[in-house]
Amino acid sequence: MNTKRLILTVLGFLIFTIIVISSIYLNSNKQSEEDSEKDFKEKEKLVKKELIKDKYGIETDNYLIKTGVIKRNQNLSQVFSKFNLDSETIHYIAKEMDDVFPPRRIRAGNSYKGYFAEDSVKRLKYFVYDICPLTFLKIDLTDSLFVSKGEKETSIKSKQASGIINTSLWQAMSDNDLNFDLAMRLSEILAWEVDFYRIQKGDRFKVIFDELFVGDERVGIDRVHALYFLHRDREIYGFNFQKDTIDDFFDKEGENLRKVFLQAPLKFYRISSGYSRSRLHPIHGDRRPHLGTDYAAPAGTPIMAVGDGVITRTAYTAANGNYVRIRHNSVYETQYLHMSRFAKGMRPGVRVQQGDIIGYVGSTGHATGPHVCFRFWKNGRQVNHRRLEFPSADPLPEEYFEEFSKIRDTFKKELNEISFKDDDLPV
Repeated sequence: MNTKRLILTVLGFLIFTIIVISSIYLNSNKQSEEDSEKDFKEKEKLVKKELIKDKYGIETDNYLIKTGVIKRNQNLSQVFSKFNLDSETIHYIAKEMDDVFPPRRIRAGNSYKGYFAEDSVKRLKYFVYDICPLTFLKIDLTDSLFVSKGEKETSIKSKQASGIINTSLWQAMSDNDLNFDLAMRLSEILAWEVDFYRIQKGDRFKVIFDELFVGDERVGIDRVHALYFLHRDREIYGFNFQKDTIDDFFDKEGENLRKVFLQAPLKFYRISSGYSRSRLHPIHGDRRPHLGTDYAAPAGTPIMAVGDGVITRTAYTAANGNYVRIRHNSVYETQYLHMSRFAKGMRPGVRVQQGDIIGYVGSTGHATGPHVCFRFWKNGRQVNHRRLEFPSADPLPEEYFEEFSKIRDTFKKELNEISFKDDDLPV
C-alpha cells in the first residue's frame, strides 16, 4: 500500500514538473517571437528612415546621379542622346512633355539631373529639369513613362536688412549679400515714389521681409512687410496691409504708395533724352522741341501702360513708328512711340490697367536705337511728367485704420531699431 502511494506521489511530482517546464518554455518562445517581431519592426523603421528623398521626391541612395546645365543652342534631344536613349524613346518623351512643359521652353543656363540605375546597364530612371528655383519638370522612366511638373518644398525665414546706396540699388543688394529679388520687390513697391535711375549716393533703405528657401538655398522673397527709404533727404515709409480684397503698401498716414501713374513705362531703363523745348535732333541735325522722355532699353523690353485707361490709337507713322495712345481720363493722355510691335490684343477701344504690357521696345520710325519715347498730355497740352505730382490711388478705408495702425506701429518700431553698417545710427 505504501509502495503504491509512493509511486503515485512520484508520478504526480513528475507531471507537475513537466507542466511547469512546458509553461516556462512556451512563455520563453512567445517572448522570443515578440522580441524578434519588435526587432524586425525596428529594423524596418531604420531602413525606411535611411531612404532619404531629395527635393524632387527621389530616393537618392538608389541611383547614380549625373548633373549638368543646358548649353547655348542645346536642345533636349541632344541631352537625352548623351544618356544613351534611342531616338524612338526621345520622340515619345517629347510628345508626352507637350501637355506639361513643351521641350521648346527648355532654356540655356538651367540645370538638370539624370538618375541612373546602379547596375551593369546603368539605365536612365529619372530625369529632372529645373524650370526655375521653385518648380521642376520630372520624367519618370522607372516603369511606364510619366511626365509631371512639381514644386520644391520651401521654408520661410523672417529677415531684416539695410543698405546704403553708392551707385545703384542692385549694387547695394550685392554689397550686403541680399537676394536680387528683394531689389525687384522694392523697385515695384516704390515705383510711384522713387525714380531708381535718379538715385543719389547716400540714399538708404531698411526692410523687413520673409525670404523663401529650398533647403539652405535662397530662392526668392515671399513677402515684404515694411520698408523705409531715404531718397534725396525725403523719408518714405511703407507698410503692407492685407485684409479682404486689400493688399497694398501704405505710408504712415494710410495713404497708398501706389499712385495714379507709374514713374516710367519700363521697369529697367536709362533716360537717353529728356523733355526739352530745344534739342539737337540726332537724325535731322537741327534744334527742335522734344516734348517727351526717351527711355533706352534692349529691343523687346516690355512697355507698360503707366495708368488705367482706354486705348484710343494703335498706328504707324514715318516719324513715330509703331505707337500706342491711351486716354486715362478727361485730363490725362499718354503716348508710347517707336515700338517693335504691339502686345497681343492691343487695339482702339481696349481698356488697360496700370502695369499691363501694351507693346515692346523697338526702333521703328525716326530712331537711332531701341527706346520708347514717352509723351504725356495734361488738358490737351504736352507736359514734362517728371515734374508733376500725382495723387495716390485708393487710400486705406477708414474702417481698417485702427487695425492698420497696430501693424504700422509694430513694424515702425522694428525699422527704427535696424542700423546701417557704416555709421550704426538708427533713423
